[in-house]
Amino acid sequence: MTARRAFLGLALAAAFATPALQAQTAWPTQTVRFVNNFPAGGPSDILARSVSQVLQEQFKQSFVVDNKPGAAGNIGAADAAKAAPDGNTLLFGIDTTFTINPHLYPNQGFKLTDLKPVIIMASSGLLIGVHPSTGLKTLPQLVEQSKSKNFNFSSAGSGSPGHLAVEVFAEATKHKLGHIPYRGNTPAVTAVLSGEVDGGTLATPGMLPHVKAGKITALAVTSRQRSTLAPEIPTVGELGLKSLEQEVLYLVMAPAATPDALVQQIAKAIGDALQRPDVKARMNNLDLFPEGLTGAAASKRLADMNARYGALVKATGMKVE
Repeated sequence: MTARRAFLGLALAAAFATPALQAQTAWPTQTVRFVNNFPAGGPSDILARSVSQVLQEQFKQSFVVDNKPGAAGNIGAADAAKAAPDGNTLLFGIDTTFTINPHLYPNQGFKLTDLKPVIIMASSGLLIGVHPSTGLKTLPQLVEQSKSKNFNFSSAGSGSPGHLAVEVFAEATKHKLGHIPYRGNTPAVTAVLSGEVDGGTLATPGMLPHVKAGKITALAVTSRQRSTLAPEIPTVGELGLKSLEQEVLYLVMAPAATPDALVQQIAKAIGDALQRPDVKARMNNLDLFPEGLTGAAASKRLADMNARYGALVKATGMKVE
């Protein structure tokens, strides 16, 4: 509840910003650093680099992506939280740092109130895939066989969406999957590909080439709608397991003291960049669905997810490994 109040408090602060703060603020005035709190090559990193390239061309100013992974995103978020509130350091990441981690880490290295949403750019589901040696062809088969057989699933690290997916599965089906954390999405996919683990619930773009090559068997996607990259793969809802639905939000956060007028200006610049045909095509290739939430709407979305995941962590006893 404390985390939920923090997000809603930020939403109210934005809603009641004084007219003086609404004045246009010069931006950027120097090199802008996008802190990505996950390893290079992942969806959030690719999106950050796509946006930075557009903004660099538009503003004739340098935009750099600084990857600071570790502690499920906490290290990079703490770095951005300590930056000057001038719009020149922004966090590009995913929601889990703010919706799952607060319930897993007693000390994240920053407080939720140290950062506020600029824009929720996009959302994506995950792909549930298994190694062919499991013999599994459908998600219902996984549910049924997990009653008596132990399956190990990889994730991009403790507190990552893939880790949460293991716990969502256990809560929804009452059958537990073994969780094997790796350092990033790419090694987690590699573990499935090699048969080191039985499967994983991971970012679709990293899994899909191996699915199409017949080296990973796709069981379902966790989004509310089918993937545009692989429309033949059913959703968990279509398979009667709607409680397994899970989405990842791709977002930008700024130090909390950043003036609201400046936050709004940055949100518009990023939102406009996301509308570029080349960026939209790249988002589609990453299986991302446009969102564009800002201000109070963005804060409420994060608060609601924080509350849902907090209850889930408590119910399942999910822990950092």
